[in-house]
Amino acid sequence: MINADQRGKLFLERLASEIIIGDGAMGTLLYSRGVPLDANFEYLNLIDSDLVRGVHADYVDAGAQLLETNTFGANALRLGAIGLEKKVRVINEAGARLARAAAGPERFVAGAVGPLIRPRGESGEITPEQKKEVLREQMEALAQGGVDLFILETFSALDDLETALAIAGELGLPTVAQMAFLEEGRSREGVSAEEAARRLDAAGAAVLGANCGSGPRDLLKVLSRMGAVSALPLSAFANSGFPQYVDGRYIYLATPEYFAAMGREMAAAGASLVGGCCGTTPDHIRALARALAGAGPEPRPRRPRVETPVAGEKERREAAPKTFLDEWGRRPVVTVEIDPPRGIDCTKVLAAAHTLAGAGVDAISLAENPLARIRMGNLALGKKIQDETGAEVIVHVTCRDRNLIGLHSELMGAHLLGLRNILAVTGDPVSVGGEAGATSVFDLNSVGLLQLLSALNRGESLLGTDLGACSSFLLGAAFNPNLPSMDGQLRRLEKKVAAGARFVQTQPVYSREILDTLLERTAPQGIPVLVGILPLVSERNAEFLHNEVPGITLPDEVRRRMRGKSGESGVREGLDLAMELVEAGRGRVGGWYLMPPFGKVDLALELMAAIRRDWR
Repeated sequence: MINADQRGKLFLERLASEIIIGDGAMGTLLYSRGVPLDANFEYLNLIDSDLVRGVHADYVDAGAQLLETNTFGANALRLGAIGLEKKVRVINEAGARLARAAAGPERFVAGAVGPLIRPRGESGEITPEQKKEVLREQMEALAQGGVDLFILETFSALDDLETALAIAGELGLPTVAQMAFLEEGRSREGVSAEEAARRLDAAGAAVLGANCGSGPRDLLKVLSRMGAVSALPLSAFANSGFPQYVDGRYIYLATPEYFAAMGREMAAAGASLVGGCCGTTPDHIRALARALAGAGPEPRPRRPRVETPVAGEKERREAAPKTFLDEWGRRPVVTVEIDPPRGIDCTKVLAAAHTLAGAGVDAISLAENPLARIRMGNLALGKKIQDETGAEVIVHVTCRDRNLIGLHSELMGAHLLGLRNILAVTGDPVSVGGEAGATSVFDLNSVGLLQLLSALNRGESLLGTDLGACSSFLLGAAFNPNLPSMDGQLRRLEKKVAAGARFVQTQPVYSREILDTLLERTAPQGIPVLVGILPLVSERNAEFLHNEVPGITLPDEVRRRMRGKSGESGVREGLDLAMELVEAGRGRVGGWYLMPPFGKVDLALELMAAIRRDWR
């Protein structure tokens, strides 16, 4: 009997001399056979194995020579959302056995592993250690179940794909590494096909390619670009065109004949593993198998693709504008946050902005629907504040409320309005605010949003489309120093700086120890860090912030000092605590981010006066 290691080698040998036909979509067939879209397809390996077995059998009958396990989302993150995190191993092992039984000795079985994505509506960072643990658990179970190789598919985060490749290397199985690309041959995170190919080649992929993302024609272009910079075998698992919404369901209209014709073109471009993704059926795979019967992989020259600069790019860029950070290092920089109103009347907000501008604030920071509660749009309000007061405005932009298309459009519109300072934040999930009927989007997180903004500054969309002119945004990032360990936030800050962040505004700080650690550990990044101060006004306010507001933690001593305080005594004690922090940072903190509670701009003015007391 041939073991998995030998079968993996046989798979690679076969790829060198012939084209292997992969199977098609699993979810499409399960849905067409009565499984609702909100069901967990992978759990069917345990509770309706005959249905999964039937899909595999149909692809075998259609001519597939490689079957993927029904395990795309069978990881602890996805399964944990429905209480099945303890069944990761058994679901993956069952998926491997079902595919193995259908494949028989003549065909190959690929353990399908999808990207690490939190269930929709959930937020929060997944640390590199957690990602490695989640991927390892799934991949070890697939290996134990008897797969011949891994197929890592639909990844948009190249770092995650590299992590999975490292695990596959430790497990000793060859790996097909596929990313999902959108228009212009870039992933959702802005990675080009060429960069992906180079890095996946270096990371140990046995086969590299693309799947999902778009239709066959766009995938063909990606394949050609990847093949130009890597000599590795190529794989292509395209969708069956673009879905259309007809009579209450999404359907794919590309015919099997068209799909097979595009498969021939992919083979001509160098693909030696060709199958189908979303919308493909046994009919598509049958047509593909007939079209490529007896065909071998086409030789392809390695022609490194040289990216030439766009003509006139320098001329398109605006001259670097002055910013609120120009005085950094010469005097303390102060920004003050104002919340947009809950209704249409912005009289009080504009009055506060005039007061702050008159006091010499460096910039006014405008949150966007803080705590996921409905407020006036901060972009229009920011434009009005800049026009009426002359003060610079920092507008917060969240990933919660707009999809990828909306973010592009809104930010280009913000630039048109003259807004230049953007604080990119992921945003509190809708569940925090309790606005009935609202849903979180989170197409991107804060790092992805910074990459989008950096792309706009280069004159292109995140997907690489030339926009004809460059924006000139100054990009900011948030930082939460109030966690038991700052390590995760520091790793994330490194990514944010790499993505284009040029200043940081922190969550409120309430202790000298946290301030000292914050200054010490962020210093290597070399960018301005504005330390957050949110003065407390009462015990009730302090306990609410400590217990209910994400990202804010109050030390026991601060809570003790606020105990029993309210009214004037509460305001005074909270201001004293803030003043003590200002003194602790004097001469060491280059900038402060003040967040006066409940619109109490007078507290910000007192703190500004204290911060600038020794500055002339």
